[in-house]
Amino acid sequence: MSRTTGTADLPPQSGDAHESHLDPEHRDPILAGMNRIIRHGIRVLAGMMVLVILWCIADVVLVLYEKLSTPPLFLLELNDIFVVFAAFLAVLIAIEIFANIALYLRDDVIHVKLVVATALMAIARKVIVLDLGAIEAEYLFGIGLVVIALGVTYWLVANQART
Repeated sequence: MSRTTGTADLPPQSGDAHESHLDPEHRDPILAGMNRIIRHGIRVLAGMMVLVILWCIADVVLVLYEKLSTPPLFLLELNDIFVVFAAFLAVLIAIEIFANIALYLRDDVIHVKLVVATALMAIARKVIVLDLGAIEAEYLFGIGLVVIALGVTYWLVANQART
């Protein structure tokens, strides 16, 4: 029985829009306590992720400063541009991971579309900074398969959300 409404507690149906994984109001007091502890741990992870994002931003500033202050001044070679892009994309990926954590804390549901989008961004970063002269063909083929799999997954999840 629900403490607030007096109605029977029913398990969530698989089609429910919101299935709580870490319900701090669970009817079992031990599970409720453990769920609260885990939710606090997730909050700590979110705080640590903010620190990582700030650290990454400082790294971008440092990398950009180093590349622009090395002779010839204010000119970037192609390799330097890739290093700067990699630093920028690392910040964006960290922000996406933080968004995943924040959404999980808010909704208590893993948002598959956002997780897949984060994975796509991470593999895109890998592709952008890839040194084609230093990798094997199998590695490139594997990355291609990952990109295709994530792209198809994202498309399927996005289309399912529309229907």
